[in-house]
Amino acid sequence: MSLKRKLKGKKPPEGWELIEEVIEDFEQQLKEAVNEEHEGKRKTELTWKIHRLHWEKNRFIFDLMYQRKVLSRELFDWLVREKVADGALIAKWRKPGYEILCSMLAIQKGNHNFGTTSHCRVPLRARAKQQRITADVQTGCISCASGDGKFGGPVWWNTPLDEEDGAKLEENRTTWGQGAGAGGAPPEDLGGPGPGPGPSSGSRKRPPSDFDAEDDEDMPAEVRARLDALKKGNKGLD
Repeated sequence: MSLKRKLKGKKPPEGWELIEEVIEDFEQQLKEAVNEEHEGKRKTELTWKIHRLHWEKNRFIFDLMYQRKVLSRELFDWLVREKVADGALIAKWRKPGYEILCSMLAIQKGNHNFGTTSHCRVPLRARAKQQRITADVQTGCISCASGDGKFGGPVWWNTPLDEEDGAKLEENRTTWGQGAGAGGAPPEDLGGPGPGPGPSSGSRKRPPSDFDAEDDEDMPAEVRARLDALKKGNKGLD
C-alpha cells in the first residue's frame, strides 16, 4: 500500500508537509527494492537492501528529531503511531552501545544460534579473522557495533571499507529523489553533506547519515527557512 493511501483521510500534524516528499521517496525506493530482480542473488541477500533503506529512512527522522531538534514531538509521535517511523529502532539508537544498530532483528536472540545476538554486534577488532567482513544473513550488516561505523551508519555489505573510496557510493546505496523537498527544493536541503551521489543515481542524491551543526554556516537561505519552519512546531523535545 502506498504511503498516500495509507494516510488518506488522516490529518497530519504541522510540519509533515516539509518532509512528506522525502519520506515518500524512501517508501518508493523500498517498493522498488521489494520488486527488484532476484536472479543471481542468494536467497539470504534478497532483503539486505530493504533493511538498509529502512535504516536510512528512520535515521533521517531520528536526526531531525534528536540531532537537529527541528521535528515536533507531536509530529514524531504521529509518525511512530502511523508506522511511518520505527519507534523501537529509534529508541534503541538513544541507548549507549546501540547508537548505530542496523535492525531490531540483530538483537533478537531467538533469531540466532545459541540464543545470542547477531555477529554484527561484535566489534570488528574482537572477531576471528574469518568473520571480520562477513555480513549478517538477515540484514546485510557487517558491523553496527559502536565505534565501527562508516559515514555515520553501520558497515553494510556494500559500504566502501577503503577510506579513499569513501566518496564512491554504490549503485544500491540509499538515495533521495531529486526535488523531494517542499517547493521543489532538493531533499538534501534538510541535512548536512553526504559523500555525494552514487555512480548511477542519476538526479538522485544520498541523504546524510547525521547532521552537523557546523554546516549551518554554508546553509542556503531557503534551507534555513525550511528548518525554521519545522522549529516552530518544536515542543516537548527531549
